[in-house]
Amino acid sequence: MDAGQGLGFKAVPVQITIRHGHNLKGSRTESFLSYVRAEFNGAVLGDSHKVEAAVDERVDYNFTCSFECSEVAHNLDDLAHKPVILTLTEILPKEKKQKEERTIVHGQAVVDLLPLLHGQSSFTCSAILHPAPGSPMETAAADGSKPALDVSVRVPEPLLSDAQLAESNLLKVTVETAYSVPEVWNPPTGPAAGFVAALQVPTTAEKEQILLFSNGVLKMGGERELVPRPKKWPLGAMLAPGALHIPGHSIQEDGADLENGDLTGPEDKEFRAEAETNRKRVSWDTERCCFLHAGGSAWLTRRIVESRLWPIEIMKTGQTGTTKGGKPVKDKNEDDSQVSFHGVAYMDLAPLMYPGATCLRAAYRVHPFYDADLLQKTKRTQSVLRESMRQPVAQGKGRVSGGLCKAAPSKIFDKPGKDPKESPRKAAVPQGKPVLEETSVVEVEPQVNTEGQMYEDAKTYIVIEIALDKPLVPKRPPEELAKRVTELIPPRPTLPRRPAGAERAVQEFQTQVANVAAQVLDQYQQLFGATLDLSGATSPDPNAEQQRKTKLLGELNYSGKYFAFKEQLKYSVVRIVREKMLRTEAFADMQQLQAFLSQLYVFLVDEMHMALNKVLSVRNLDSQPQQQLDCSQLRHFAREAQFNQDYKLATKYYQELLARDRSDPSHWFDFGCFYMSRGDYQKAEECYHQAVSIKQDHLSSLLMCGILAEMDGRHEEAETFFEGATCVCPSSVVAWTIFGLFYHGQENSIQAEMAFLEARKCQKAAAAPSPPEVWGAQVEISDTQVESIEHLEEEEEEEELANDNDEEQENGAESPVAAIQSETATGELEDSTVAKETKTPSIIAPHAGPSKVTSIYMETVAFLQQNNALQMAQRALAQELLCPEGGLSSSYHLALAQLHTLRGEFSSAEASLNAALSDSYEKPDVWALWGHLHYLGGKAREAQKCYERTLDFVTEASDTHPIYLRLGSIYLQEGQFEKAKEVYLRGCKSSASCLTWLGLGIACYRLGEMTEAEDALVEANTMNNGNAEVWGYLALVCLLMGRKLEAEQSYKYALKLHLQNEPLLKEIEDMQRNVGFGNPGF
Repeated sequence: MDAGQGLGFKAVPVQITIRHGHNLKGSRTESFLSYVRAEFNGAVLGDSHKVEAAVDERVDYNFTCSFECSEVAHNLDDLAHKPVILTLTEILPKEKKQKEERTIVHGQAVVDLLPLLHGQSSFTCSAILHPAPGSPMETAAADGSKPALDVSVRVPEPLLSDAQLAESNLLKVTVETAYSVPEVWNPPTGPAAGFVAALQVPTTAEKEQILLFSNGVLKMGGERELVPRPKKWPLGAMLAPGALHIPGHSIQEDGADLENGDLTGPEDKEFRAEAETNRKRVSWDTERCCFLHAGGSAWLTRRIVESRLWPIEIMKTGQTGTTKGGKPVKDKNEDDSQVSFHGVAYMDLAPLMYPGATCLRAAYRVHPFYDADLLQKTKRTQSVLRESMRQPVAQGKGRVSGGLCKAAPSKIFDKPGKDPKESPRKAAVPQGKPVLEETSVVEVEPQVNTEGQMYEDAKTYIVIEIALDKPLVPKRPPEELAKRVTELIPPRPTLPRRPAGAERAVQEFQTQVANVAAQVLDQYQQLFGATLDLSGATSPDPNAEQQRKTKLLGELNYSGKYFAFKEQLKYSVVRIVREKMLRTEAFADMQQLQAFLSQLYVFLVDEMHMALNKVLSVRNLDSQPQQQLDCSQLRHFAREAQFNQDYKLATKYYQELLARDRSDPSHWFDFGCFYMSRGDYQKAEECYHQAVSIKQDHLSSLLMCGILAEMDGRHEEAETFFEGATCVCPSSVVAWTIFGLFYHGQENSIQAEMAFLEARKCQKAAAAPSPPEVWGAQVEISDTQVESIEHLEEEEEEEELANDNDEEQENGAESPVAAIQSETATGELEDSTVAKETKTPSIIAPHAGPSKVTSIYMETVAFLQQNNALQMAQRALAQELLCPEGGLSSSYHLALAQLHTLRGEFSSAEASLNAALSDSYEKPDVWALWGHLHYLGGKAREAQKCYERTLDFVTEASDTHPIYLRLGSIYLQEGQFEKAKEVYLRGCKSSASCLTWLGLGIACYRLGEMTEAEDALVEANTMNNGNAEVWGYLALVCLLMGRKLEAEQSYKYALKLHLQNEPLLKEIEDMQRNVGFGNPGF
């Protein structure tokens, strides 16, 4: 079946009209006689009339010719890769005794018919006329006035219907250059040798076509190939060499940064730069465009899925001579089936399966050809070069040679359901030629491909580009993704602006009161302004003030202003009754009326006082006190409570965040992460959905929605969320990596590879190291409250002595790595709420910038662990082991230990930490996690050593807040109050919270520093007035300082908040009995 078959279209005439010629020059200076010949697909379409015109004037040819595009001849594939060739010929005057006219070819122009395959029914163009060697037009082209022909092409109806146009495709294969070819290849002294590249592509569902690029030219090294350089038509030699170049198609420079192919590593850049400059190469620079029917595109997709590697074979043909007739002559002893220097490059076409991918350009290494390798890698049974050589032999033709790109039908790949034995045999072979039978791999293939091995030795590689007009896998546009996300999570409708009638009514009443007050003051000024003593030298006389008041009221009543004032206020009072009090009906009961009037009177008097205070007061008393805690502090307190397993308090803080601003998606995201840590995935998903409904492009929430959808088995929804996230932020490494992990879990290796490649591109594109995106999981805490006890900071000088003591303890202690070999216990310290921790603490991921992240997977693990997406984090760690830049590093072992800790698998976490410490002893996060494991296991001594070592490092741990809390609680339990005070003071300065101030207050109280203890406990109470222990220690301080009332109040609040610390409660009661007060029951 021809390439045009499969669509069932009728023959359509294609009409070409050559209208005018511009800037044409002939051999004579006055005028010249010329005509234009049109050719297509090897057939002459016709010659124009002979037209004589003056030099440099427009030449009107008005010549029309046509050919039929049909399934039999001049099919759609011919239109895709063959142009219409226009040859301009000048007719010279006859000389004496000359019978025939003398002619000279001045140039050739080409017209690309590809617009007809794009659905156009007509188009016009100005075809540049490329001069033939020795033509006078060469000088015209040098002057800048390029000769050209105006051409129009039209068809009576489009060649393809809308449905056919949507289902078909155009495949462009460009074979550029093979670099670092074997050194034995030398420019021949005699006839030139040929270099052939061959591959096969499907054009329909039933047919694959072999493409032969046989115009390779051997070049010596010494300089790089020019860029940009034009691509060539897959044609033979032409009279005008410039006409071989495809208009508007060129090879662009890409350096050595190809993303695909076999030479993408950093070590390959230097080799490529040297090979492309100094070594020999074979250049084709030829583009072959193939028309793919709907079945061809589907077949190509299926073939790539079955075997992503696509072979392109390379060979060197023997030197050929030519007879006087121009026909090739070869050596008599040469075998037609011989393939010399048979090599093959395996192209990975999987990138063409990426959504929206239309182009693949890469460099591929050339390997020696072996049938066994071909079968194993590509599932193909025969060589395309051998197949293409057998066909000319069977038809009595010579072997592949010449300088054009040929297409031949392929019989290499057996379609499913067909027996290979049933494939048709070749036609009769001319006498004297051996028949090439279909033999097995062992029979055909030599044991060693000696000539092909030279490619390996020379490190030969070939650069190839494959482009598609439409992607094989369409990419959903951002609008469609946004629409699908909106369908899954409808955006929250904007709240309508309420008229706020009640508030407006109150404001109007206050305005009217201020108005009336101003008028009353004016009246007062008119009556008594001259007699008032404004200097304040004498005290005011009460009798005189009463007289002035009586006179003022009399004047207001007498003048009618009092009645006017009442009428002025009446309308605003009515609005308050209706809109504020919501009373619109008459009262049936007098008691209800009296009660309502009393309520209204109180309200109006209060509002009147507020209005008068605004007018008469020097200061603005309406200023609201600023909130003492901002959102970042509330978020910090919530995580601290979550860390301490006080989930009720954590929920309270998260709800307080939402109460502050329910329209902030980050608050909903934080609340969702809290539910993720509790394992309540349904509520977590509701919170993430709320965040997305508020802000449709909230990246972190989109990712978490996708993760939860995948966990629930809703894979289509998960894909929509992940794809939406990559569309919202195309430069997000984490989004692309999670997308790849999702596809990897779906066993879609091609899409996973695409996503990981995009993630690496994003990571590489970062111009400078910068902290990773804040995923709503770590904030900096304000430490302004530290200023209230600045005098305590002077005692930090004692830290040097404490550090010396710590070093002495570490030198005399057993290594924590050796001390943790046994299984950890599950006991907890129970000194106070400062020491009460969870058995599975929330390990906050490190704040490492990209400079510390060795791969895309480790950067993603930080986000996933931070938000308790542990299943996906485990898959990311598995990929970290497989990637070249990853492996069993200390960062990997630390991340794995954090994962085990979050799951409560402490023994596995210990093993991972042992491996991390064996790689590096200088990572503070490793020692911090060791301390947490010891602490949770009840080994306070070992935990103390790990925490002290962590704080001694020059580089701080990623999260020091839990270290301060736990180390301080250990010091308090052991009675080392000075060290506890220093540690808690550092915690208050870096990340102040109620518990750090409480610990500092306890340490100061035990040291007898009552003033400092009270200041610290007051700060703790300011941050959380619902902590019973803070009230308990305040009661102790007040008892010792002799403040009876405050001691009783603190004690009552401690009991009201259900103080659970029995030792503290007993200490308070003993102190109360000693001092004789503090308990209201005495």
